[in-house]
Amino acid sequence: MSDPLTSITVMADRDCLLDVPFVTASEYASLEDRCREILGTDQTTFVFQGEAIVVLEAAARGLGRPGISALNLVHGPYGGFFGQWLSEAGAQVENLVVPFHQAVAPGLVEEALDRQGAVDVISVVHAEAATGVKNDLAAIAKIAKSRSALIVVDAVASVGAEPLPIDDWGLDLVVTAPRKALAGPSGVSMVVVSPPGWESLAAHPSPWRGSVLSLLDWRDLWVATDRSSFPFVPSHLETRALAACMDRVAREGIDQVIARHRAAGAATRTALGPLGLKAWARPSEAASVATLVRPPAEGPLALVNAVHANSQDNHALIGVAPPPLANDAIRVNHTGLHASLPAVLSAVEALARALHALGHDADLEAALAMADRAWDASQGPAA
Repeated sequence: MSDPLTSITVMADRDCLLDVPFVTASEYASLEDRCREILGTDQTTFVFQGEAIVVLEAAARGLGRPGISALNLVHGPYGGFFGQWLSEAGAQVENLVVPFHQAVAPGLVEEALDRQGAVDVISVVHAEAATGVKNDLAAIAKIAKSRSALIVVDAVASVGAEPLPIDDWGLDLVVTAPRKALAGPSGVSMVVVSPPGWESLAAHPSPWRGSVLSLLDWRDLWVATDRSSFPFVPSHLETRALAACMDRVAREGIDQVIARHRAAGAATRTALGPLGLKAWARPSEAASVATLVRPPAEGPLALVNAVHANSQDNHALIGVAPPPLANDAIRVNHTGLHASLPAVLSAVEALARALHALGHDADLEAALAMADRAWDASQGPAA
């Protein structure tokens, strides 16, 4: 057994103990540099110890304060959370809310800014895994820059599934996580902050300090140092899992990871027609991380139950959409390692069997053929 001061012992399975060496400060710093390179940014990038929702709240409470005005774009539940936190921190927030089956059109953003006047912050979720809809982040970021507004982005469900040129689009504070398209752990996140982002956080008259929600603490105690000594206790398992994840992404190439997800989304949506089903979102606004599907008359739960009853291997691929759409849609999770043609074809076959069990016609042969062709047509470098 290893020295308990240098490793952690975990149960790898019922009969096997696994010793995991502690992560050193130099390893942690190297991992952050690797993440920055893979994300393709020159901005400050650091690994946050916590699930992405914690970082998003930290960002909102760090930026929000009396005297700050914000336009918060909402096309799903996570956008709603961010606006709530900004408001609770004292910011004046206008929530621009659209129906959850569509994206926030850039034209609506322009109209809202014309009504509201100058704003300090525009916050947006790039893609919502809960709704299967993505926003035109490039256009929204361009609008933000034209209005001299800080652009804050939740890219948890888009990193690895959609192109995300952080520097080219001038994004100021980006929260990403490995747990979806990158097929990594859920307990750590990656944060990218530009100089204007840090300036806005530092301009808070009474900033959060001595708190896990203080991004300024992360900057002063770790990011801005030589990163030779931890000011926190890292989760060694989650951090090593992130390192393994980023090694895998680097071997495949981030562009190819994105291409896989785009192909999986296109193949899934194309196959719905012969099954008699319709996608939740328009093709141009559909997120690549997952596809939401409008169910037959029996409803989402009936279709999902039929999937599970007739295809035991597809529990992870097909489920009822998360709230608030649980009564409106099912979700096909072509996410991470499931962004593959075999996984898509398996999901299509499972849907066809379930529809047959409910008494509906579904042309499985045509659906599989169309999915296969769409996959081939969609493969290639991400734009």
